Amino acid sequence: MLVDLYGLDNQFKRLKKWEGQEVELSLPALEGYITLLLTSDKNKFDVRVEKAKDPVSTIEVKVKEKDILKVLSKIIRSKDNIFGLLKVAKLYILGKVKLKGSMIAAILLVRSLMIGKDRVYKYKY
Repeated sequence: MLVDLYGLDNQFKRLKKWEGQEVELSLPALEGYITLLLTSDKNKFDVRVEKAKDPVSTIEVKVKEKDILKVLSKIIRSKDNIFGLLKVAKLYILGKVKLKGSMIAAILLVRSLMIGKDRVYKYKY
């Protein structure tokens, strides 16, 4: 929902080459999967709570159940710049996130989800 409301259109244009492909988000702590359909149009962004049929990439989030939302929120609230990518790389290096398949598709998807540049994140609550 955050991506629908605050996502930046130009971020999705990078996904044109991967249009129609699926990226699977695996959450072992919840024994579940989220499938994200790659698209270059933010309005056609589709997320399903199911195992992907033929994923081009799988992102496995290996954290405790209580930390899943915190990790996903940290990624989404990051800015789409080198520092935001370093935050995600830190999770990968620490072993909290594991990638299988196309690393490029996974990185482009993650960058599309990074909405930290939106004005809503400039305000402190």
